[in-house]
Order: sequence, then structure tokens, then C-alpha cells
Amino acid sequence: MVFDVSTNELIEKAAVELKKELDMPSWAHFAKTGNHKERPPVDDDWWYIRAAAILRTVYLRGPVGVSKLRTKYGGNKNRGVKPNKFVRGSGSVARKILQQLEAAGYVKEQKKDKRKGRVITPKGVSLLFTTSKKLSAAKPKPKALAPKVEAKAEEVKAEAKEVAPVKTEAKEVVETKTEAKEVVKQDTTPKEVAPVKKEVKEVVETKTEAKEVVKQDATPKEVAPIKKEVKEVVETKTETKEVVKKETPAEEVKEAKK
Repeated sequence: MVFDVSTNELIEKAAVELKKELDMPSWAHFAKTGNHKERPPVDDDWWYIRAAAILRTVYLRGPVGVSKLRTKYGGNKNRGVKPNKFVRGSGSVARKILQQLEAAGYVKEQKKDKRKGRVITPKGVSLLFTTSKKLSAAKPKPKALAPKVEAKAEEVKAEAKEVAPVKTEAKEVVETKTEAKEVVKQDTTPKEVAPVKKEVKEVVETKTEAKEVVKQDATPKEVAPIKKEVKEVVETKTETKEVVKKETPAEEVKEAKK
């Protein structure tokens, strides 16, 4: 429970409870909390806040003595032009607070293994736990999702269900396309490409022969019908080329050429 709430809030609430049982010395209004401080604390109830913080430290790290508390509440001292140096906090403040907490029944002195110091008592644990419960109960509960958000989530789920069959259909179409390509590659062999290539070669030869005849023997009147024949031959050649491109892939034509 102690770890589930904010440390600062827990210390402030526990300080209010400790204020009922602890007494602040008269000199505490003018004393500093360590040699590294320049002025006394500004808060008038700093004694009870420090007592609550020490009680929490004893709960977490006990057994704890004055020496460890002095190290925890120490700090860097400003030494002017010289580098800052760590200085431990006031031992008088830590000692007096531990004595008051022990007199109130929140801590007790105990030796554990080789460590000697104060440990927390059931009364001190009860104080920390009850304060933590009050803080956790005062926290606002997380808001539930608005109905509009829930409705949108349901719409998104419905759309996802509708998209699923469309995806499967698209996948099937792609698979059939790839299968058809494979069938074309497998069915057309180099032997089938060879006769088509021969026909194309003959058409080219006839075209060249016709051109030579026109240049040598033909008159302008005789050239006209020959040109028509040549045009028809060229058209047939282009048609045969398109047929070869559609029916036979490029790789098989290369093999046939070899």
C-alpha cells in the first residue's frame, strides 16, 4: 500500500497525524537542518514533515540509525570559489525525532544481525497503511469508455469481417493468374516455335526480292500493283510477329533461335 500512492502526499498526510502526538522544540523555528543550508526551513510545520519522512524511511530500510539519516538528509555545501563538498545533515534533528517517535510507540530500537538501530512497530505500520488507503480511495476512478467510442469499435469490427471474403477472392485470382502463366510456359515448346519462325523468314525474303525487282525492271505503271503486293506481304509479316509475341514467351524464342 505504501508504494501505491505518491510519496509526497503520503508524507504530508502522515505529518498531520503525527502533529497530534509529537511536540516541536522551541529552537526548531531558528535552527538549520544541516551545515549545507544557509537558512532555516520556511514551512512552520517542517518538524512534523521530517518526522513523517523519517518514519517512512525506517519502514523501508530499518533498522536505521542517526548516522544513515544524516547521510540521507545531507547535501552539497557552497564553499565559495572552492568546489562544493558533500556535508551530512543535522544529527540533533534526526536524534530528537527518533526519540519522539519511539516515545509515541511508532518505532523501537532493535539489533538485526550486525546492524543496530530503530525499526518500525505495528502502530507505525498501521499509520502508514491507513493513510495510504485514504489517499488511494480519494483518487478518481478511471472513466469508462463513452458509448460513441464503443459503437465505433463495433463498426470497425463489422467492416473487418466484410473485408475478409474480398481478400480471399483477390488471393484466389492472383493464384489462378500465376497458374495460367506457368501453364503457358510449360505448354509452348521450342519445336512449336520453329515453324512460325520459318514463315516469318520467308516473308522477309519475299519482301526483299520484291524491292529488288521494282528497282531493276518495273516501270511506274507496273510498280503500283507490285507495291500493293509488297504492302500486303508487310501486313502479313506484322500479324505473324504479333501472333508469335502473344503465344510464345521471350525465353522460348531465344532457345529456338539457338
